[in-house]
Amino acid sequence: MYKCFMGIDPGASGAIAFYFPEFPTKVSVVDFSLVDGEINCSALADLIKGHDPQLVVIEQVHSMPKQGVASTFKFGVAYGMARGVVASLMVPQVYVTPGKWKKFYGLTAEKEKSRELAIQTWPASDAFRRKKDHGRAEAALLALYGAKLNGA
Repeated sequence: MYKCFMGIDPGASGAIAFYFPEFPTKVSVVDFSLVDGEINCSALADLIKGHDPQLVVIEQVHSMPKQGVASTFKFGVAYGMARGVVASLMVPQVYVTPGKWKKFYGLTAEKEKSRELAIQTWPASDAFRRKKDHGRAEAALLALYGAKLNGA
């Protein structure tokens, strides 16, 4: 059985990535499946069960200054739903702040830099080709971060 590390860039516009260290040039990335604008928990659970990750790295997020109350609440709900699904499946999970994992890679808060690094890391993947794919890139980098922290 291959080792699998999962990364989650939370939020309804976030993404999920699966990284298998035995195949370092490949990464599997998908956007969250949504139902009525919220994360489809059943679909997320099925996806996790199908990949059987040994660790999930979830970006630890918080509200941002000048962010509206409604958008902050919606973001928090999506974050909680993702955490809850992972916890219900009893998959080990760690939370890492954007500052910590981005410092590990030498990145700044600029999301485009994350996308550029993902393109360099997985040049054969077309998952990061669009400017709006920064969530996918960050999920993939979180998965890779989990693998590297575990010596894989």
